[in-house]
Amino acid sequence: MAGKIGMRKAVFYGLLAAVLWLTLTSWRTDAVPDKLSDYGFFAGNPAQQKPAAGVVPYALNTPLFSDYAEKLRFVKLPDGQAVAYNDTAVLAFPVGTTLIKTFYFPNDFRDPAKGRRLMETRLLVHQAAGWKAFDYVWNDEQTDAVLEVAGDTKTVQYVDKAGIPKQHAYVIPNLNQCKGCHNRNEVMMPIGPSVRQLNGDLAYSGTAKATPENQLTHWKQERMLTGMPALANCPKAPVWNKPETGSLNDRARIWLDINCAHCHNPKGPAMTSGLNLSVSETDPTALGVLKTPVAAGRGSGGHSFDVVPGKPDESILVYRLQSTDPGEMMPELGRKTVHTESLALLREWIKNMK
Repeated sequence: MAGKIGMRKAVFYGLLAAVLWLTLTSWRTDAVPDKLSDYGFFAGNPAQQKPAAGVVPYALNTPLFSDYAEKLRFVKLPDGQAVAYNDTAVLAFPVGTTLIKTFYFPNDFRDPAKGRRLMETRLLVHQAAGWKAFDYVWNDEQTDAVLEVAGDTKTVQYVDKAGIPKQHAYVIPNLNQCKGCHNRNEVMMPIGPSVRQLNGDLAYSGTAKATPENQLTHWKQERMLTGMPALANCPKAPVWNKPETGSLNDRARIWLDINCAHCHNPKGPAMTSGLNLSVSETDPTALGVLKTPVAAGRGSGGHSFDVVPGKPDESILVYRLQSTDPGEMMPELGRKTVHTESLALLREWIKNMK
């Protein structure tokens, strides 16, 4: 009897794995290249990440935290098309756009000359039916990246900015998990490239303008952006860890906006929480101030409110951000480590609330 039960379990889990694989591979079509190099996004060796003609690098003032991975971002617009300016949401890129993001770890954060390890390159492709995500995982030889639909976990090693050797797991999501964050009213959407996030300087190496230049100005000059007003009238996101770029409140709010608000907004996957952590939100209760959680479970840590002014240690927000327990931590996806530097910022933000 025990043998029959064991066999039934094996058959059940085998069928479950097959269903999962079919679900994941449904993202693929014959038109999707197996290798990143097949797209031609990069000139020469793709590991050098030198953009080919028509592929433009960009950066965000305050990016999403991803277990201390650094990121190289690029955009490729369809020939002859541009994106229309708007200062309230992520830019509405035209069909045919590809957003390219490569995750990597420097071998030594103090010295880029010591090399780096490329982990994955994620693509968001704007097709006629909507945005689709594709993930390419870099091989150990660092010569190319191969399409991966089922996700993976790799161990990374590096020396951090303080000179301390680090080792931890790095999770590569499966393609269904991508929609968990890039979800707006059940429609996949980009998260980062908004006007306020692009309103900063970037050195366009390999061009005639190798000195830092404002990205919005560059996009306008290259006819990538239409309808842009004077640069002084464009909103600008602060850099979360640079006090000279914004107040404590502004820097904490932009960190929450990019790291949490893609779920915690009225149209996001976490809409039922009642939290809206978007930078545009002005209602203190929606931001969690003295707000009781809807269903935090043990993720509340025994605390009563999401944010308690003046008391970060009594705030559920802090408790969940400093946890690495899968049943408690926030965000639920995209990290295995604690972002100690931003946690210090948010603790100070709450401590200074009146």
